[in-house]
Amino acid sequence: MATLLAYWPVLHAGFIWDDSGHVTPANLRSLSGLARIWFEPGASQQYYPFLHTAFWIEHRLWGDTAFAYHGLNIMLHATAACLFGVVLRRLVIPGAWLAALLFALHPVGVESVAWISEQKNTLSTVLYLGAALAYFRFATHRSVAGYALATALFLAALLTKTVTASLPAALLVVAWWQRGRLDWKSEVRPLLPWFLLALVAGSITAWVEHNLIGAQGEAFDLSLLQRGLLAGRVVWFYVGKLVWPTGLMFSYPRWEIDPSTATAYLHPMTLLASLALATWFARRGKGPAARAPLAMLLLYVGSLFPALGFVNVYPFIFSYVADHFQYLASLTFFATAGALLTLLGRHIPKSLAWAGGGLLLGILGLASRTQCAIYHDEFSLYQHTLAQNPASWMAHNNLGNVLADAGQPETAITHFTAALRLRPDYPEAANNLGEQLNTLGRFAEAVPVLTTALAQRPDYADAHNNLGNSLVALGRMDEGISHFEQAILARPDHAEAHFNLALALALSGHPAQALPHFARAVQFRPDFPEARLNWGNALLELDRLPEAIAQLELVTSARPALPEGHDAYGRALLLSGRTNAAIDQFEIALQLRPDSAAFHLNLAVALQTAGRDDAAAQHLNEANRLRAQER
Repeated sequence: MATLLAYWPVLHAGFIWDDSGHVTPANLRSLSGLARIWFEPGASQQYYPFLHTAFWIEHRLWGDTAFAYHGLNIMLHATAACLFGVVLRRLVIPGAWLAALLFALHPVGVESVAWISEQKNTLSTVLYLGAALAYFRFATHRSVAGYALATALFLAALLTKTVTASLPAALLVVAWWQRGRLDWKSEVRPLLPWFLLALVAGSITAWVEHNLIGAQGEAFDLSLLQRGLLAGRVVWFYVGKLVWPTGLMFSYPRWEIDPSTATAYLHPMTLLASLALATWFARRGKGPAARAPLAMLLLYVGSLFPALGFVNVYPFIFSYVADHFQYLASLTFFATAGALLTLLGRHIPKSLAWAGGGLLLGILGLASRTQCAIYHDEFSLYQHTLAQNPASWMAHNNLGNVLADAGQPETAITHFTAALRLRPDYPEAANNLGEQLNTLGRFAEAVPVLTTALAQRPDYADAHNNLGNSLVALGRMDEGISHFEQAILARPDHAEAHFNLALALALSGHPAQALPHFARAVQFRPDFPEARLNWGNALLELDRLPEAIAQLELVTSARPALPEGHDAYGRALLLSGRTNAAIDQFEIALQLRPDSAAFHLNLAVALQTAGRDDAAAQHLNEANRLRAQER
């Protein structure tokens, strides 16, 4: 209930950024799509087949209803918090439920809960903690079924997010913390298969990040020394946000890691000093309390390892840190904080301890509730990001896309231009800028921008497609056709490029060559009535009436509010001798667009064919009047 109260605003939020790549896309919603999720790396956003299977099931249940995805993510976060409390009680750590509430209500967790894509965090943490509890039970009862259950949960966690690969090491750290030693037969050997599973899963994820997602290139070229300096800074950054969670944002500024400055060594040196001190304390003291600081550091840093910079992950191109990177690792911090606050509370009056604890949780819950507003929609998300991090070229580009989708190309252009000013080698922003210049009819300006995008990324299908549109509009038809062909060569399933190539071929007097490209546009994007409409027009031009009628009938049923569809369907019906049906279609077209001279003229011809000369004359006069106004 506390989690639901803190996250209530999220229930009214929508989709943001790459949620469309996680909520199952149309090409993966079938049973064959489910098979692709498991057996075709690259079919889904990342190779996390258990996660994307969950999304696949969810889409079957509630489609694209954002409320349901948000509600489920809140439930998963609350479940993770409850399982966390159970784990801490099983380990007899003081303040188990206080730690669970701290985890549930701390605003650092908002990014993972309010962002639908980060169901990978909430679900994987539920599976991670479930696997830990199942393993603890196996460690007590030593049953084959218990080990199988724990292993299955761990494997599911790995296939949801491979940051959970730290679990077998974490279990060994916990065993050492409790007893001060590790037994090979009872404690180490059972976890060897888990280490192997973790290694395989981690290797697959690293390969996918590098080869399919694009975590390579100059932005990731850091020396081993730089990576070490980065790791130290990352650890203390995250600790700072947990201790004092202010200035939280979706995309933090990207640091420059300069080994030539003395201050760059401060963070890793203090981290190493802390580890050395904790090691000395563990060796000098006795019992779990003496080993606790070292165990805590090992667990926290170990859980953070995938995000420390030693392994390239694509988001590092934007920033080396993100709140959702430490969702799992934060469990160690909250366990420590819950225990310390509980032990402190035993030395002060009980009423004061309860009041202090309630106040702390209330402040955290209100902070989380306030933080939720940032994730309400993409516009809110990127505006807030730019308010705190004006140098975020990613936020400028993404906000530009939001504005473009909202029909504000002029404002979008200012953000794409800002993105390119901050990062000149940004072909995506250059392509987006060129596309919006096309939208405004500024084709000559778009050409050099799109040419720059292609110089930076020669196989960029969208940029080829947009440049083709610019060139065709400028009358450079052959050049435009060449770029449409290159777009298709780079991405054979590019429906818009097939459509644009077909249109260009039809306009060039080659409707027969256009037909297969209209067909492929519809094949790759079934909800593409404009492609069907022009396909039907090309078939009309080739006197293939039955085929034209079939396509245009589909257009009018799929998009009944498209006046051009009814007009084209009417022309096809008229040519086939179905005059009355044609009149009906022309009348519908005029109801949708009464100021079209062409529609009035077509209706006049149909009425005259039907012998209704007076009505035909009225529409012919109206067509002439409208044409005169156009002149």
